[in-house]
Amino acid sequence: MKSTPKKKVVVLGSGFAALSFLKNIDLDLLNVTVVSPRNHFIFTPLLPSTTVGTIEFRSIIEPIRSVRSNVEYFQAECTAIDVKKRVIRCEGQFDRKEFKLNYDILVMAVGASVNTYGVPGVKEHALFLKELSDARAIRQRIVECFEQAAQPMVSSEEQDRLLHFVVVGGGPTGVEFAAEVHDFLEEDIRRIYRELSAKVSILLLEATEHILSTFDAALSDYTARLFKRQNIQLRTGSLVTKIDAKNIYLKDKTRIPYGLVVWTAGVGPQPLVKTLTLEKDSFSRLQTDGFFQVSGAQGLYALGDCATPRGQNFPATAQVAQQEGKYLAQMLSKRERGLPVKPFQYRHYGMLAYVGSNRALADLAAVKGKGFSTWLFWRSAYLTRLVSFKNKVLVVFDWFKTLVFGRDISRF
Repeated sequence: MKSTPKKKVVVLGSGFAALSFLKNIDLDLLNVTVVSPRNHFIFTPLLPSTTVGTIEFRSIIEPIRSVRSNVEYFQAECTAIDVKKRVIRCEGQFDRKEFKLNYDILVMAVGASVNTYGVPGVKEHALFLKELSDARAIRQRIVECFEQAAQPMVSSEEQDRLLHFVVVGGGPTGVEFAAEVHDFLEEDIRRIYRELSAKVSILLLEATEHILSTFDAALSDYTARLFKRQNIQLRTGSLVTKIDAKNIYLKDKTRIPYGLVVWTAGVGPQPLVKTLTLEKDSFSRLQTDGFFQVSGAQGLYALGDCATPRGQNFPATAQVAQQEGKYLAQMLSKRERGLPVKPFQYRHYGMLAYVGSNRALADLAAVKGKGFSTWLFWRSAYLTRLVSFKNKVLVVFDWFKTLVFGRDISRF
């Protein structure tokens, strides 16, 4: 008697949803292939720490090939999906040559892209903070600004511009990046660039009336007060209308010179999602049922930031993607065994954010924490959630190294 061949599962992406899926899928029941232009997973909650050298880049990444053995991987980008024939078209990341893959089950976990809201000049002049390459570009630009400002022929006015760091977007990423730059200034810049440290300024722009709008209002207010004490300027209700090579323009006609501008103002759909003529919500996310099956596309599942179950509006956070990836892996494994399955149920465990000066926020169901003790909790919580033991050791070592020796300011 012949055994039934295992179904072929193709996973698009290498973020939290995809990683969680890979770690929990039963490879004895299904053959799994991963397609992603990035061959590693990034622990993005600690990405802001890498922009100033608090943590090194490789300490928060894990190669996809190391997550599970017996999983096929192609470093490529999926450019089109034929939902009727169950075929995807891909382009190799290096030679851009096309190839096709058949699938029985397709798992879309492609995440989201940066949303510029059509503001002129953002793509050309602003830096983003989604990938490791983004963090490295920011780190290089920060050091570049200081080295340029230190040149003898640079005017005082030009020094003020170069050392004015602007963050657009008052969500967790923008707040944490501003906090990391503040720590860099207080703990390292004042010692290394003594003659320039007084000229450094940090500005956080937020289009709405409050930063950290997804957090408890009391924690948001605490952060605003702390930023004021840290001399981080905060401007709410400030809508950016244009960015050029040296200035940011606001809706109220204000012109703000800058040396570095980091755009963390929102997320939008990936190009692949835009090409699909399937049902989407008002945020252009794919609509699914409670099992993450995409309507009108048999065998197609979508999860993470690129999709949402119908009638739900889950936040675009790591914990949502992790829970969805784990659920889908276990659900598909149960179906292969002929076992009953239940729809996905999200459990909210709360949110954490670093706000500088060894202070953090914890917006949990039972506790609304802030301050130094919450910072210790923040560090321990993220440390336990890192993918591998190697990552845990490297991050602890980086924290210790920064405490003892300070942050590295080499530009290469």
